Amino acid sequence: MQCLRRLQIQRSLVVLLLYVTATVAQALQITDDRGVTVRFNASPGRIVSLLPSLTETVCALGQCQRLVGVDRFSNWPVSVLSLPQLGGLDDAPIEAIVALKPDVVLLAASARVVARLESLGIKVLALEPKNFADVQRVLHQLGALLDVPDADRVWRGIDAAMLAAVASVPVRARGTRVYFEVSREPYAAGASSFIGEMLTVLGLGNIVPAELGPFPQLNPEFVVRANPDLIIIGDGSAQGLVQRPGWAGMRALREQRICAFRPEQADMLVRPGPRMAQAAQLIAQCARDKLP
Repeated sequence: MQCLRRLQIQRSLVVLLLYVTATVAQALQITDDRGVTVRFNASPGRIVSLLPSLTETVCALGQCQRLVGVDRFSNWPVSVLSLPQLGGLDDAPIEAIVALKPDVVLLAASARVVARLESLGIKVLALEPKNFADVQRVLHQLGALLDVPDADRVWRGIDAAMLAAVASVPVRARGTRVYFEVSREPYAAGASSFIGEMLTVLGLGNIVPAELGPFPQLNPEFVVRANPDLIIIGDGSAQGLVQRPGWAGMRALREQRICAFRPEQADMLVRPGPRMAQAAQLIAQCARDKLP
C-alpha cells in the first residue's frame, strides 16, 4: 500500500510539474502585431527597443533597467539617453544590435531589420500601438513578457488621468475645430489617427476627416478653406504661419488661438504610449487657455 501511495504521489507531482511548466510556457508566448507567436523560456533580461512608445512602456512598467539599447528617438525617461543609440526605423545597425546580445528586440512591424535579426536567431517582437486600445493591449502584453503582475494598475492610472483631462475641458470648448500639424510640409493629424482619437475623447473637433488617412499631407489651401478655430503645432513651425499664403486671414491666427509646443512636449503628443494622459492634459490646457 505504501508503495502504491508513493507511486500515486509521484504521479501527482509529475502532473503538477507538467501543469506548471505548461502554464509558464503559455505565459511567455506573445503574439505580436504580425500575427507571429514568439516564445520565451524566461522573461527577457536584456532588451533592445527600437520604438519610442515601446521604450516608454517598458519604463512605465518599472523595467527600464532591462533596456540595453534604444533607437535614436527614444528620449524618455531621461535615463535612456545614456544607452547605446541604434538608429531609426530604416537604419538600425544590425551589428551593433547583435553585439548587445539582446534576449528580445522590440520594434515596429514595418522596421527593415525584422527579417535579418530573426535570421541571426534573435527574437523579435513587433508591437506598434496606433490607438488607445493598442496602448492598453501592448501595456498588458509587455507586462506579461516582463513578468510585471500589476500592469493593470499602471493602465488604471493612465485611464484615471485621461478622465481627469476630459473633465477639465470647459463646456465652451466642446466641438472646437482643431488643426493639429505634425510637421511643416504640412502633414496633419487626421480624425483616424491616435491624435484624432484623443481630440474626439476631449470633445474637440478635427478639420481633417478620417477618409484622408491618419497623417495626410495637405494642400495649405485646404487648411485656409477649413478655417480652424484652434491650431496646435510645434514651436519650430509656428513662427512662419502668417507667411503661408492666405493663412494670416484665418480665424485662429487673427485671434491668436495657437498652441505651440516645445519639442519634448510635441514628442509626448504624437506617441501612443503610457504618457498619453499627459498629452491629453496638454491639449486640454491649450483649449482652456486659448478659447474664449
